[in-house]
Amino acid sequence: MATPVKVYGPALSTAVSRVLACLNEKEIQFQLISLNMSKAEHRKPDFLKIHPFGQVPAYQDHDISLFESRAICRYVCEKNIEKGNKQLYGTNPLAKASIDQWLEAEGQSFNPPSSTLVFQLAFAPRMKIKQDEGAIRQSKEKLKKVLDVYDKRLGETRYLAGDEFTLADLSHLPNIHYLVAAADADTTDLFTSSSRNNVSRWWTEISTRESWKKVIDLYPKP
Repeated sequence: MATPVKVYGPALSTAVSRVLACLNEKEIQFQLISLNMSKAEHRKPDFLKIHPFGQVPAYQDHDISLFESRAICRYVCEKNIEKGNKQLYGTNPLAKASIDQWLEAEGQSFNPPSSTLVFQLAFAPRMKIKQDEGAIRQSKEKLKKVLDVYDKRLGETRYLAGDEFTLADLSHLPNIHYLVAAADADTTDLFTSSSRNNVSRWWTEISTRESWKKVIDLYPKP
């Protein structure tokens, strides 16, 4: 029996859950080693040997250690080409280039405003931190512009990189999950209203995949 790979970090982390979703898609066994961030376990010397910046996730596959969730996902797909979802990172140079360009769009255009909103709307209340209404307002406006581009693209193809579900779609799951669940009607409507039919259809499809449901099952129950 193969030794499970190790993923360090709490499942609630958006970056950790991105990696877990990828592992589920590729049907790779893993051991989730949750760190107590409030006790700064991610800053301890032993962990810093795995992740020099003291962040999560960190990933171990036998004697290989990696960090940065999108890089980990690419590695998992490349190493396990014949396992699970074979289309997750494409099967030819053009498919990979298309996936990479939308992964870059996610990382450079979608992630900054959506991550700000996730923190302000989902995590700040839990941490009893006052929300920054200005940051929320500005991030919503930036995110609307990104999603307008997505809606046009998703009117042309079923998924962002084409007609197959790929890392380009998967990478969006964690942040959108928190924003749709946030107690903020405007933010939820960004992904579910009829004003962006294609985005709404896309979100319904990707969020109901078994690989993502398994990640949600790992979240602590309220």
